[in-house]
Amino acid sequence: MALPVLTDEQRAAALAKATEARKVRGEMLAAVKAGELDVAAVLERAENEDIVKKTKVSALLKALPKVGPVKAAKLLEELSIAESRRLGGLGQNQRRALLDAAASATATP
Repeated sequence: MALPVLTDEQRAAALAKATEARKVRGEMLAAVKAGELDVAAVLERAENEDIVKKTKVSALLKALPKVGPVKAAKLLEELSIAESRRLGGLGQNQRRALLDAAASATATP
């Protein structure tokens, strides 16, 4: 499939939009990493914000304190959530399971 031909203005607008999306997503994930936002708050934001809705579940899990790439992959497998799944594509049961798993993964023993 050939890529559409864009004018310079369209290309600049698309670049600005992508930059803004990366900025918003990065700030949100940094807030999760710092403990300022929890998974429930992120899922609530995903209901209304397209940029948050398009964030990968794996990126959210990796941003949690005490959760790295290996633990995030294990959690996704346990929850039967594909690694490519985005927050906006989660069903109610998956959301509930994600909330429970995130709470137990970050709980202090």
